[in-house]
Amino acid sequence: MKTTPIALVPSSRNRWRLPVIALVVIGVAGGGWMLYSKNSTAQAKTNDKKDDKAPVVFELAAVDVHKIEARKLSLNLPISGSLTPVSQVTVRSKVGAEVRETLVQEGMTVKKGQVITRFDGADLHARLTSQDASVDEMQAKLSMAKKNRQSNETLLKQNYISQNAFDTTNNSVELAQASLKSALAQRQVAQLALADTEVKSPVDGIISKRSVQAGDKVSPDSPLFSIVNLSQMTLEAQVPSSEIPRIKIGQEVSFSVDGFGSRGFNGKVARINPAAEAGSRSMLVYISVNNTDNALKGGMFAKGSLTLAKTNIMPVIPIHAVRQQNGKDVVYKIVNNEVQAQAIKLGLRNEDEGMVQVLEGLDAGTNVILAKLDGVKPGSKVSLPKAVKG
Repeated sequence: MKTTPIALVPSSRNRWRLPVIALVVIGVAGGGWMLYSKNSTAQAKTNDKKDDKAPVVFELAAVDVHKIEARKLSLNLPISGSLTPVSQVTVRSKVGAEVRETLVQEGMTVKKGQVITRFDGADLHARLTSQDASVDEMQAKLSMAKKNRQSNETLLKQNYISQNAFDTTNNSVELAQASLKSALAQRQVAQLALADTEVKSPVDGIISKRSVQAGDKVSPDSPLFSIVNLSQMTLEAQVPSSEIPRIKIGQEVSFSVDGFGSRGFNGKVARINPAAEAGSRSMLVYISVNNTDNALKGGMFAKGSLTLAKTNIMPVIPIHAVRQQNGKDVVYKIVNNEVQAQAIKLGLRNEDEGMVQVLEGLDAGTNVILAKLDGVKPGSKVSLPKAVKG
């Protein structure tokens, strides 16, 4: 018996179920996507709102910020000039004689009263001997005149001589006294001349020039030696006449000299020349310099500055950090990473240093903004660089 296979034919009920299930799946997927998209859009809007509310923080560089320091500030005038010793003398001969020996040379230190040269005094010694003899002669003549006067006085009392004869004797005594005085004076001159054959230094100092040597013949007033005392020096500086009204006696000066490296020297204004130099119209200012170690020498060239004015230790800031606001001087200071406008009162300005003294409104250690940055204004939040934080 043959069996005939039966074909499976879907029923009408199964045919409509599949499309329905597919539609449901698509609907669920679409709804999920719409819900996800809606949530994502809402989250993005929320983040945008948060970003709109977050403050802008400006990051500052080290060159944008300056920390206030307290120090002295001075106003200086550049000067330059040559150094000269205050005490410098030329020793001259007081007699005409031959130089027997010189005891010092250039660069040697001498003391006041020290013998520095000797002359041949043979002629002067002979002259003194002659004057001694003249004194003895005048003393003898005076003694004889006095004896004659005494005798004549006795004779006058006894009327043996006339009054005229006595007066003549008395005049002889007066003439002898005058001659003795002259002889004594001449002997003193000879003594001084003989003493001057030993030339002594009139000051403490250093021999800067020797004009004679042994064997030279000199006449009175001939130059022998030049001596300088370096313990006190004078710096002669030329200053424009327009600056003279600001220069006062006692103002401090600091300067340097080539060859001394970083060593500095100081002085004070001692005198001001009342007349301007012809041509340059500048005026000489004389600066007193203590040179106890004799380091500075005459003729050296010095460059430095004269302090016209100076302050006590107070806060100072760069001039370009100062701003104008409503006609007042202000700075932008930083407090707790926030910019604040601070009114200040200014004092002495030093244009060369680019600094100005702050009399009121700021304390040392305060951070201020130097540059004029776009967008940075009072109330702005800023971030300080590590170098300033430290």
